[in-house]
Amino acid sequence: MNLTATIIFVSLFVFIAVLGFVSSRWRAGDLTQLHEWGLGGRRFGAWITWFLVGGDLYTAYTFIAVPALVFSVGAFGFFAVPYTVLVYPLAFSMLPRLWAVSRRHNFITASDFIRARFDSPSLALVVALTGIIATMPYIALQLIGIQVVIGALGFPSHGWLAELPLSMAFIILAVFTYTSGLRAPAMIAVVKDLLVYVTVIAVVIVVPLKMGGLGPIFAAIPSSKLLLTPPSGNNFGQYSSFVTLALGSALAVMLYPHALTALLSANSADTLRRNWIYLPAYSLMLGFIALLGYFAYAAGLDKLPEFKSYFGAYHAQFAVPGLLLHFFPPWFVGIGFAAIAIGALVPAAIMSIAAANLFTRNIYKEYINPACSDAQESHIAKLTSLLVKFGALLFIVLIPQQYAINLQLLGGILMLQILPAVATGLYTRWFDGKGLLLGWFAGVAWGAWMVSTLSFKGSVYNLHVFGYIIAGYAGFYALLLNLAVATAATALIRSAGFASTADRTLAADYIN
Repeated sequence: MNLTATIIFVSLFVFIAVLGFVSSRWRAGDLTQLHEWGLGGRRFGAWITWFLVGGDLYTAYTFIAVPALVFSVGAFGFFAVPYTVLVYPLAFSMLPRLWAVSRRHNFITASDFIRARFDSPSLALVVALTGIIATMPYIALQLIGIQVVIGALGFPSHGWLAELPLSMAFIILAVFTYTSGLRAPAMIAVVKDLLVYVTVIAVVIVVPLKMGGLGPIFAAIPSSKLLLTPPSGNNFGQYSSFVTLALGSALAVMLYPHALTALLSANSADTLRRNWIYLPAYSLMLGFIALLGYFAYAAGLDKLPEFKSYFGAYHAQFAVPGLLLHFFPPWFVGIGFAAIAIGALVPAAIMSIAAANLFTRNIYKEYINPACSDAQESHIAKLTSLLVKFGALLFIVLIPQQYAINLQLLGGILMLQILPAVATGLYTRWFDGKGLLLGWFAGVAWGAWMVSTLSFKGSVYNLHVFGYIIAGYAGFYALLLNLAVATAATALIRSAGFASTADRTLAADYIN
């Protein structure tokens, strides 16, 4: 047991727990209303939104998985950096329109918008189910991030004692989310992001100084890990997969329920626009985080026998925790590990709230109890958030973590398939709900088939076209099919005179 690191870690965790509980009194509202509990009353300003969106998208799993990917495969792992650069201009043009129409009609979820825009309960339902299914393994991955650092502190890696700290963290997360709603992760996100910034900047400065500079670090990296595999003959190498992963991920990330929940909590469309200008600071930080994979490789941490005892089954994700343990004193290890664990709590809380919003608004209220009161709606959402977190905990405790990772790969592909409905709906009513539903089904089916051929171990699929092998992100390929089917189906439906023209929104609703 690393006693000093554990004391610092637990102290920061207790501070965060207290902050989560008292946050219900911050900008107090009537938490029996779903928009107050699930969206913070839509009152968050520029700074809080900046921390909340950053804490929402840059998760503990990002902190662990991106350096691990760079450590394993090299330069290809840097696709996460351009994808976070691409996402902001896309979001700048689209999401203030979604915020404006959602504010005017009290939409809580993307499915609310789809239901009103296309007058299609079926399309709204599949959008809600897609979001819930994609969110569950994502929450599980955040808990894996906590489990990694708990193991690195010296807690047992097997048996019920190994699950006890994680279960306690889950209980704390569940209770403060239930009592405070979105206000809790919004307040905690400020502390979380500050801890992450301090930790990453310290590692980026201290490790190169102790290893003789960046020159020796990069000299220790094989050339095969420094560059993408170039095209050769009829094969596009890693170029096509790098580009499609970056673009596909950028298109999908803001559609995740937790991302939209954080965005819809802003107090104005201008707040969102300002955030898209300043949020690229996180992309710079992500570039530093990715570099840590090279630092770990150059330091040869995987060859040190003590790390197998620290990380056990998680040795492939040791890069950042391993650097902290190897190069820093115990007190700073506690701070760094707390940054990772708290970095898991913030998105996990928002994800559970987002999934609860979807179930309550678009399944419970739509199909089970349409006459439910506002207070009943909020109560069901709170209970659902508990069940979602409990399900994610069972997932980690009872099922090998690789299944959560594999399902998350499929989750990203699923989320891309709601892009045509949301994106086109923000600008045009030409598409028909039935056509978009057919496109969704085609994209989901082909995307699932592609990753199944990869045994759910990856998301890069080799597409054979006219004798060329084009490796690319399966979700991006599925999206292209989705758009083609939705366009063709809508054209046929319109020509046959069966298109629906009902729309509960007005053009003026989208302007703010």
